[in-house]
Amino acid sequence: MNILVTLDSNYLKPLKVMLKSLFMNNPEERFYIYMMYSNMEEDEIYNVNKFVKKENHKLFIIKVENEHFKDSPLTMYYTKEMYYRLLAFEFLPLNVDKILYLDPDILVINPIRKLYDIGISKYLYAAACHNILTVKEINKLRLKPYQIETYYNSGVLLMNIDLQREIVKEKEIYDFVKKNKNKLILPDQDIINALYSKYIKKFDEILFNYDPRYY
Repeated sequence: MNILVTLDSNYLKPLKVMLKSLFMNNPEERFYIYMMYSNMEEDEIYNVNKFVKKENHKLFIIKVENEHFKDSPLTMYYTKEMYYRLLAFEFLPLNVDKILYLDPDILVINPIRKLYDIGISKYLYAAACHNILTVKEINKLRLKPYQIETYYNSGVLLMNIDLQREIVKEKEIYDFVKKNKNKLILPDQDIINALYSKYIKKFDEILFNYDPRYY
């Protein structure tokens, strides 16, 4: 299975925890981990590679040049690396047609084969939505006039890379960010919902993207 992570040096420790939980709870699987970054020390990359290799999986390093999303809204918590999942199709090898994006600060406590095998041939993504009415209505109002029916979480995304190469346009994303810069609260998540919500297939949030804050 192909797994995508995007991060900077600050998330290396959480990344190792997430990967360890992924490996422990999917012992029969073998993973190709694609790690996208811009700024990281060579010894940090070496340590991640050593860790993944020791667990009998394989790490692929993808460096993204700093000019990508350089003008996008950033905060202490939302770094430019979080945008990389939006343009991952531009950087991933051509032989990668599907990949599962995982935030580096989550725990994988279930087998993920059923998630990875969800059929998304007609969708850009499969994702979960935390269907809290007030949250949904606020986001629908905030992201007018994009006519979103629900609001999906971008922390766990099954991505149809082949279809993204056909449909997703870098300029469209840049134009959206420029136009809505002052409205964006969770920038990458807002972009995915506003521009591509009709291309998202819903999966079980409790099984595959459980958020204890809502329960």
